[in-house]
Amino acid sequence: MPDRTGSGYGTVGPLRLLRLDGGGTRRYARPMQFGDEVVAKGVRQRRFDVVREGTTVPGMLWTPAETHGPRPVVLLGHGASGNKRQDYVVALARGLVRHHGLCAASVDGPVHGDRRADGNLDGDVAFLEFAAAWSAEERLIDTMVDDWRAVIDALQALPEIADGPCGYWGLSMGTIFGLPLVAAEPRVAVAVLGLMAIAGPTKQRFAADAPLVRCPVLFLVQWHDELFKREAAFALFEALGSTDKRMHAHPGLHAEVPAEEFEASGRFLASHLGR
Repeated sequence: MPDRTGSGYGTVGPLRLLRLDGGGTRRYARPMQFGDEVVAKGVRQRRFDVVREGTTVPGMLWTPAETHGPRPVVLLGHGASGNKRQDYVVALARGLVRHHGLCAASVDGPVHGDRRADGNLDGDVAFLEFAAAWSAEERLIDTMVDDWRAVIDALQALPEIADGPCGYWGLSMGTIFGLPLVAAEPRVAVAVLGLMAIAGPTKQRFAADAPLVRCPVLFLVQWHDELFKREAAFALFEALGSTDKRMHAHPGLHAEVPAEEFEASGRFLASHLGR
């Protein structure tokens, strides 16, 4: 199929009731606005915004170019200094769609990407501002968890996204926000986490949330990680409450995760989402 691009925003659907969650609380889909669209090699990529309580959550969605019924979605959390369009995020998303028949979505984390006035032109600045926010803002993690849950609501209101179980993939900063999300959100049925430890300003939060993670988990460790000592990473893995968990460790520094590990992540996620 030839490449096709489009632009301009359109709102998809009004705020509407999705279901009653396990606690009987009504959950509503948030209005989702789509922007630029590109279709290439069987994958449809769309820029979107979800508005939650006056805050815009900017994201990207990847789905099959030709849909044949709803499919589960995998949420992708990028690392500090990156954004939703980071090369490895896009490659992983396209692989999930093309090779595993899934959908994928990524959003910009706090002080990253389109949440910034400069559009994340300088990743080093975003990294430093994130480190400061992680230390100073008590509700930073809870706010991001709420953003992700609003995005799940909005995504699962789309006809091409299956209601029910979804997956999560996120390393480093993607685990800082992803682990609490997986602990709190019953719709996340499988997760890939890692490059993180019981460390940093919110180490007590990680220690408290890790036992609440019950879904299957693939946990990634870099043996020579210069940011988080492997012993502290092992402690986080040990604290995870899931009885179906496995660790993959590779030599190298924090950012030197080998390419084959991304492929293994896709297979792991797909195997637990029925694809």
